[in-house]
Amino acid sequence: MKNTLTLSAATLALTASMASAEGHMMFAPGEGDFNWDSYNAFADSVDLGGEQVTVFGPWLGPDQELVESVLVYFAEAANADVRYTGSDSFEQQIVVDAEAGSAPNVAVFPQPGLAADLAARGFLSPLADGTADWIRDNYAAGQSWVDLGTYADGDGNEDLYGFFYKVDVKSLVWYVPENFEDAGYEVPTTMEELKALTEQIVADGGTPWCIGLGSGGATGWPATDWVEDLMLRTQEPAVYDEWVANSMPFTDPRVLEAIDEFGWFALNDDFVAGGAGAVASTDFRDSPKGMFASPPQCYMHRQASFIPSFFPEGTVVGEDADFFYFPAYAEKDLGSPVLGAGTLFAITGDSEGAQALIEFLKTPIAHELWMAQQGFLTPHKGVNTDLYSSDTLRALGDILLGATTFRFDASDLMPGAVGQGSFWTGMVDYVGGKPAAEVAAEIQSSWDAAK
Repeated sequence: MKNTLTLSAATLALTASMASAEGHMMFAPGEGDFNWDSYNAFADSVDLGGEQVTVFGPWLGPDQELVESVLVYFAEAANADVRYTGSDSFEQQIVVDAEAGSAPNVAVFPQPGLAADLAARGFLSPLADGTADWIRDNYAAGQSWVDLGTYADGDGNEDLYGFFYKVDVKSLVWYVPENFEDAGYEVPTTMEELKALTEQIVADGGTPWCIGLGSGGATGWPATDWVEDLMLRTQEPAVYDEWVANSMPFTDPRVLEAIDEFGWFALNDDFVAGGAGAVASTDFRDSPKGMFASPPQCYMHRQASFIPSFFPEGTVVGEDADFFYFPAYAEKDLGSPVLGAGTLFAITGDSEGAQALIEFLKTPIAHELWMAQQGFLTPHKGVNTDLYSSDTLRALGDILLGATTFRFDASDLMPGAVGQGSFWTGMVDYVGGKPAAEVAAEIQSSWDAAK
């Protein structure tokens, strides 16, 4: 476990660069198609008089450099001394620091579960009045982001504690455009069309899907993403939330329906490369490679935005491979739900500077500065999406902006014994032939034991 004070000392050089600010800004103020008006308006309204603002998060290496490249603008605009510290032991260290009374002004949480725990223990400060309304008005699927950042305090009173900034999208289907073009297939826009395409590929003599659940000690997790996406496409968001909280048990018929929806794709020998028996044993990193065989061993692969890292060397996303939104059922009228993840900023050491940083994150410029570099997606409706550094990121951003509901990866919010344990192994059992009801009963038993 790293010592935060030592890490903070290591960032003094960064602080010095932030103090001189403009010389280290990646994009000169006033240049390019950024929303500089939002930057200038913020700068005109805030002057922290050199106040120190400490920020602690999980980002190291290139990601640390990227967040620092944004914070330097806040430092300059607000006249602040900003110090960012990153740690690969963030989850453990922030608890230690909070308990010791030495927490930073702002902490960046990789997922909401830990933030909710700290709010319940009185270690987080509510965000300013009106922030929830701002999020509803300015973020796509705004109510979802309010819900994900709202937690109960020690007395059970709920308030908004988390501001989401930097989001990841999981609701994607990958394909090779040339394969679709050669076969005359169109990208489906509804789940009904996706299922029809699946059956059409089989009728044409092909195999529609590559699915692999293998991941060493984490084998089974790709199936949990499938089930989560399908829960959002078969049930109202409130049902998903009840499932995540276990106020609705895993054995509920609505959960079984989502599991069996996954089974529709994964348990049909004709639908999956290698047959259903190969699903559990195929490594998830290898499974998409069948799309690039000649002739194709499969046509589609459902996976999050990171999967191109495991495509054949030299594959160009947008040309050799592309993706489309994992669609919703037209007949169920549940909008366009998106499954994903993201980081949230929360105030762990309240100060004028901490509140000002949250206000800065509301500005389009705070998002555009990272968008124009790499690895950043935002639901902010006021940004210039032309600033995304690639067509791929822009297309992912469009999916996020088109969302009517956003929900966090359920397994990450469940107790570790379930979300990173029995849910994973249960899905392996399911593709191995065990009925959904039996699998769900075993997962629920593990959840009951964890309470």
